[in-house]
Amino acid sequence: MSTSDPNNVRVAVIGAGMSGILTAIRLQELGIEFSVFEKADRIGGTWRENTYPGLSCDVPSHAYTYSFARNPDWSRWYAPGPEIQAYFQKVADDNGVTELVRFGDEVTSLEFDDGAWELRTAGGYAGRFEAVVAATGVLHHPNVPDIPGLERFAGACFHSARWDHSVPLEGRRVGVIGTGSTAVQITTALIDDVEQFTLFQRTAQWIMPGDAKVFTDEEKAAYRDDPGKLEQFVAQVKDSMRVGISQAVIDADSVQLRKIEHLCEKNLNTVRDPELRERLRPTYRAACKRLIFSPDFYDAIQKPNAVLVTDPIERIEPEGVRTRDGVLHRLDVLVLATGFQVDRFVRPIRVIGRDGVDLNDAWADGPLAYISVTVPGFPNFFMLNGPNGPVGNFSLIDVAELQLNYSLQLIEALRDGRCRELSPTPEATAAFEAERRAAASHTVWSSGCNSWYLDRDGVPATWTFSWDRFCEEMNAPKWEAFSLR
Repeated sequence: MSTSDPNNVRVAVIGAGMSGILTAIRLQELGIEFSVFEKADRIGGTWRENTYPGLSCDVPSHAYTYSFARNPDWSRWYAPGPEIQAYFQKVADDNGVTELVRFGDEVTSLEFDDGAWELRTAGGYAGRFEAVVAATGVLHHPNVPDIPGLERFAGACFHSARWDHSVPLEGRRVGVIGTGSTAVQITTALIDDVEQFTLFQRTAQWIMPGDAKVFTDEEKAAYRDDPGKLEQFVAQVKDSMRVGISQAVIDADSVQLRKIEHLCEKNLNTVRDPELRERLRPTYRAACKRLIFSPDFYDAIQKPNAVLVTDPIERIEPEGVRTRDGVLHRLDVLVLATGFQVDRFVRPIRVIGRDGVDLNDAWADGPLAYISVTVPGFPNFFMLNGPNGPVGNFSLIDVAELQLNYSLQLIEALRDGRCRELSPTPEATAAFEAERRAAASHTVWSSGCNSWYLDRDGVPATWTFSWDRFCEEMNAPKWEAFSLR
């Protein structure tokens, strides 16, 4: 791409998922030279990697779109995964992004030197960029549990994010380890097709009665013909989320959280068998773990071919899963719905900042960033949906749009010659982190459960303030918090 920028700031965008597509579009609009690096063979990020049966988003469809590319044609309240992937592909194609991506060229190292980043890829590419936007996402490094004997299982075994569609499931005995959103979606999708479905539950989950609404052709046409009406509907959905959920999770004493608890309890009471109901009942408050939305999980787990196993897994054997009570649960297929390594972010890319500091060393005590975007000692390096961001509160598209707008204001300082290097000061980062951790004690995430939101110290590693506070922080950089060189 050509650029009229007198300082010729070139930006490397790592990742061509939701955030990477967004970044490429905005950089094009601003005439900033850039390259997009994607390790896979097509765009999509999370929605490319995950293809398991029943995959859908847990954010209402119309709230999960770019502000500049609303979609009037969503089929359901919670859109299925292939539909979301198609949406991102269309946006990328319509905006000329797809043709600009270097597919199949994984970034392996970034090293900062004299005002720019030296970038190298597995394919042998080497380039120099004045700024880097890490649009690498959070949910893309599968977490494979360390269970004795896992490699000995004689049947098909795979992680939910690496679904093997060549494996037949109809009429077979399928086991799923995990009870998060993924496992719940797989349960409802497969229960009617398999001979036996065994769900291995380590921790029970609170489940909200998700909306099963299907949008009619008339509703789609109305939104298509009247963009103002569609925008009004999107605003209503987002306001409902922010008032009903976002406020609830950051205030464990809120009225909103009590309403959520009431709805979850009412939903659980639809389980007819009292013994099964109690085994499905969590011992912690609703929303302490990420809320799960499902209109039919409790129906599925009550079907005759469903087996809920709550005894701890002792080991995997060739024939199936052996639990601590001595029972062997015989299986043909074993699925690991065991989540992701959520502390990886831009890693395993080797990132070397100013003075030769390795990001792994900087993050030895856990990932840390100033208001989730920038890291002290790593100049001109910007993360979208980075550490301690609002991954548990809001639509990640809204988050990415605000963070990118913030990052572009910082990049503008490089373009107009105010500086060649900028990064947050350690003092500003430490002060904000102290405030964030103090606020965490009031959130429901600190109310007594173990979840992927918590860091190694048991402190929520997410945004612990309101949506308004996030918008305020992202509106404009506080330049006194940055070191400019």
